[in-house]
Amino acid sequence: MIAKSDGTSAAPLLDTTQLRTFLTVAQTLSFTASARQLGTSQSTVSQHVQKLEAAVGRPLLERDTHSVTLTADGTAMVGFARDILDSNEHAVDYFAGPALRGRVRLGASEDFAYSRLPDILRAFRATHPLVELELTVGLSGVLHRALEARQLDLVMAKRKSGETHGTLVSRDPMAWIAAPDVRLSPDPAEPVPLIACPEPSISRELAIRALERAGRSWRIVCTASSFSGLHTAARAGLGVTAHTRSLMPEGLVELPHDSGLPPLGEIEFVLLARGRGASGPGAALQQAILASEAQPESPAPA
Repeated sequence: MIAKSDGTSAAPLLDTTQLRTFLTVAQTLSFTASARQLGTSQSTVSQHVQKLEAAVGRPLLERDTHSVTLTADGTAMVGFARDILDSNEHAVDYFAGPALRGRVRLGASEDFAYSRLPDILRAFRATHPLVELELTVGLSGVLHRALEARQLDLVMAKRKSGETHGTLVSRDPMAWIAAPDVRLSPDPAEPVPLIACPEPSISRELAIRALERAGRSWRIVCTASSFSGLHTAARAGLGVTAHTRSLMPEGLVELPHDSGLPPLGEIEFVLLARGRGASGPGAALQQAILASEAQPESPAPA
């Protein structure tokens, strides 16, 4: 037991070796198999479990000559043990090398900012608290220009399918979206009311090129440089807009294939780095983004 400053006793610190042994027994439900897996003796395994039970003051396993089962407290300890060992491992990794320092100026397209970016940055800041992060959210075309002008170190932005610049992170189909009550004229000569970002915008360019290839006339009814502006105009029924399908906004729907609008294809999200974005903190942030995007994700509401 550990004495507190007021003279009372605090809860005991749990030994990580004992916790690791207990988890092995909980998984195998066998002292013999656990000893073999851990490369130690059966008596050592038994001692570790007994010491852990003594530390918490409760039985964690029920054992006889034929079987080993977890008690209710043992089942609870499995979760606690995993959390403690995971935290211990993270702490060891954190202090194993020199702390990462520096500054990263990250630019992100609004599509990406609406998806995993907050979780990625929160985890990155927790792992690298001495790194200064500066975030700019904007249109992909603007971010590309800022990167070329060395105003940003790292950019997560869109590129058109078939282009090769940057490191490919993910692909997302594009869709025509509008308010549920919007109806388009079947007459190809009737201009499609288009809600779009200002130039330079990859989504705007994809939409216009698709319409022109299909021989559909169009007219811009609203120009907005943010998702909120595009969505507001679309919800008001002003027209249609090209949008990533995975971030379907509330109150808007994807237009059906028989709406007369041409397919838009896919958009690609890529990482681009210049200068400091290619090494040190920038490289670490790239790895964090790529690792996160490699995990399965359910569509997030915009």
